[in-house]
Amino acid sequence: MIGEHFSLILLPTLRCDAACDYCFEKKAGADMSIDQLKSLISKVLDYMEQNEAKALSIHWQGGEVMMMSPQWFARAGDVIDRAADSRNVNVRNYIQSNMIGYSKEWNPIIAEMFDNSVGSSMDYPNRHRKLPGGSAADFNAVWIRNVRQAQDAGIHIGVIALPDAETLQRGAENLYSYFTEELNITDFQINTPFAGGPADASKTGYPLDTERLTQFLTELADIWAERGYHQGVRVGPFDELIEYFRGEDAVLPCIWKANCADEFVCIDPQGNIAQCDCWVASYPQFHFGNIFKNDSLAELLRDNPVRHKFLGRPGVLIQKEECPECDYLAICHGGCPVRAYTTYGDLHTKDPYCETYKTVFNQAELISACLARENCS
Repeated sequence: MIGEHFSLILLPTLRCDAACDYCFEKKAGADMSIDQLKSLISKVLDYMEQNEAKALSIHWQGGEVMMMSPQWFARAGDVIDRAADSRNVNVRNYIQSNMIGYSKEWNPIIAEMFDNSVGSSMDYPNRHRKLPGGSAADFNAVWIRNVRQAQDAGIHIGVIALPDAETLQRGAENLYSYFTEELNITDFQINTPFAGGPADASKTGYPLDTERLTQFLTELADIWAERGYHQGVRVGPFDELIEYFRGEDAVLPCIWKANCADEFVCIDPQGNIAQCDCWVASYPQFHFGNIFKNDSLAELLRDNPVRHKFLGRPGVLIQKEECPECDYLAICHGGCPVRAYTTYGDLHTKDPYCETYKTVFNQAELISACLARENCS
C-alpha cells in the first residue's frame, strides 16, 4: 500500500552533456516523447487511484534533464496538470540538473513548474565531474558561472556532494567553507558514494573508510550546528534528522525509507521501471517491467518477482542482520539496497555504511537536544 502519497523518479532522457568518471548510468536510447509521457502519466494516476493516493511527487532526472528543451517541459507540464486535475491529484515537480545546459531560457519553466528551485551536484574537491573531452576544472567553471546566473535570477540551488578520500583528508571545515562562503550555497547534502554501474578506477575507493567518513561527518555536523543552523544554512542529512528527533515532519533521505519499494519507482525514457535511477540505468536484470508494454502499472508492480525481492528486504534483514538490536532501526531500516548490492553483490544485506549511520544518528540526536536548550557550543 502506497498511502496517500506516491513518488515517481522520471528520466525523460539518458543523454548527458557531462562525462563524469564515476557515473553509474549507461547512456543509451531515445528521449521520451510527449505521447509516451501522456500514456505513462495516465497509468501512474490509475495506479494511484486504485491505491487512494492523492499526492504525486515527480522527480525529474536523467541522464541530464536539461538535454530536453524548455519547450518540451512546457508541454510536459501542461500534460501533467491536465491529467492530474481530472483526477483531483496534487502534483509537485522537482528537478535535478548538472546545470551545464542552463540558460536564462529555463527561468520561466523553473519558476512555474519547479517552484524556482533546482537540485544540482558538486563535489569538494571535484575530481570526477568533467565535460566531454575536458577536465574537472572546465566543469567547475561552467557550473559556477551557470549557478551564479541562476542565483541572480532568484533561483534556489540545492547541492548534493559526494565525498571521496581527498574530501576526508581536507576535512569538514574546508568543505563547509567552500560551499557556504566561496559558492554561496546554503543548502547542501552529503551522500555516501557507492560503486554502481560499470567498473571504473574512480570507484575503487568505495565504500569509503568508515572510521574516517564518520569523523568527517560528525565534524561537519558540529560546524553546521555552531555556525550555520541559526543562519538558515541547511546541511543534509543533519537538518532533517534534527527535525525527526524533535518530533516534526521530517523528510529523510531515500536510503532510510522504511521500504523504498512501497513509496516510489523510477521510469526511464524507454518505459523501463525499476526501484530508482541507480537500478533502472545500470542493472537491467532488476527491472520490474515496461510501462509502455503493460496496460496496468498496478498489475505489473503486484506480480513482478524482482520487485518482491525489494519488498521482502526489510524482513530478511531483521532475520539475518543485527538490525533488531539497533537503537536506530526505526530511522535506518537497514539502509540502501543499491549500496548493499554494489558492495556485497547481495540485495538482502545491510548498507555498508551502517556504522557511520549509527554515529550520524547519535550526533544528530545530541545536537537536537542541545539546540532545544539553546546552549550548543
